[in-house]
Amino acid sequence: MGNIVNRVFDSSGPEGKVRGTPQQIIEKYNQLARDAQLSNDRVAAENFQQHAEHYLRMLAEATREQDTRREEQERHNRERQAERDRERSGRQDRDNTSAPDPATAPQPDVIDTGDSDGDSGLVETPEAAKPRARKPRARKPKPESQPTEAKAETPAETPAEPKAEKPAKAEPSAEAKTPDAAE
Repeated sequence: MGNIVNRVFDSSGPEGKVRGTPQQIIEKYNQLARDAQLSNDRVAAENFQQHAEHYLRMLAEATREQDTRREEQERHNRERQAERDRERSGRQDRDNTSAPDPATAPQPDVIDTGDSDGDSGLVETPEAAKPRARKPRARKPKPESQPTEAKAETPAETPAEPKAEKPAKAEPSAEAKTPDAAE
């Protein structure tokens, strides 16, 4: 039957079409029935009440079906939760029987690790090691293919000449800057 509660209907009543959800149509027909009673038209009032009753029955049936589906869904959810709870407790029972309780399990003997012989059993890290003096590296001998005189002339072995300092530029005096100051 679908979701009738929120579905929009077009009702062809005695005085034209009425459009809306079942609840809106019921309210509209009830209002038309009151108006007909106030105008002393008992036949029209009865007709409007019958139309309202039709939609009231439709709405009641749809609501009843929704309630039934909701209860069935809740019952199904409760069953699934109960099944999960049974599985969980079964798993816990298996885990408790297969693994001993750590509180009741035998504990290993405690070993005294006092520094009686000075060895703590720890490995020395590079950061904690004492710095060692480095040995100078042995240099590879250069091949003697060049004569010794040529060797002395290589730029790497000649002493570097000191750079001559450039004389600092003399800044003009304040009197030289302004020509009017001399006058």
